[in-house]
Amino acid sequence: MPPAALAVHLSIGQVYAFSVFNIPLEERFDASATSVSIIFSISIVMLGLSAAVLGTWVERNGPRKTMAVSAALWVAGFLVSALGVSVGQLWIVYLGYGVLGGIGLGLGYISPVSTLIKWFPDRPGLATGLAIMGFGGGALIASPLSNRLLGLYGGEDPVAGLVPTFLTLAVLYAVLMGLGSYVIRVPP
Repeated sequence: MPPAALAVHLSIGQVYAFSVFNIPLEERFDASATSVSIIFSISIVMLGLSAAVLGTWVERNGPRKTMAVSAALWVAGFLVSALGVSVGQLWIVYLGYGVLGGIGLGLGYISPVSTLIKWFPDRPGLATGLAIMGFGGGALIASPLSNRLLGLYGGEDPVAGLVPTFLTLAVLYAVLMGLGSYVIRVPP
């Protein structure tokens, strides 16, 4: 179960690497740093709100369904953001990465933690640590990966690489989170 939980947490941990997109987004929308950094803030607020409000839904529906919904929302956040960038509407990126992605973050954060604690009831610290390690470690992978994709797709102009980078990350996270949600289960 730890690899399944890590697949989800490594994926949603990308939120901590969002700053990689700040300058290209500022240039694309001719927006201030504050206007762009609000995207991250919205996603973190939605993480907390969705975890608080949907916690009982998570327990009723189990980790597999929760992680699948998390994956769908997290991936939809990237797809909607790619649309927002392509049509030049920053509010669509707020909606995509901020709101949809943020709700996916909340669901994807609590489900692996609660599931691993059930698998390791005698070691709740280990269980929580494994899950949180993945969430924090997601930025270690996502930051250089995102930079590499922006350079690969955009060359000297990272703004041109935003849409294909968001689309590539959406596919990558759909696969990783899909595998994690397929494998995860509660102990007998």
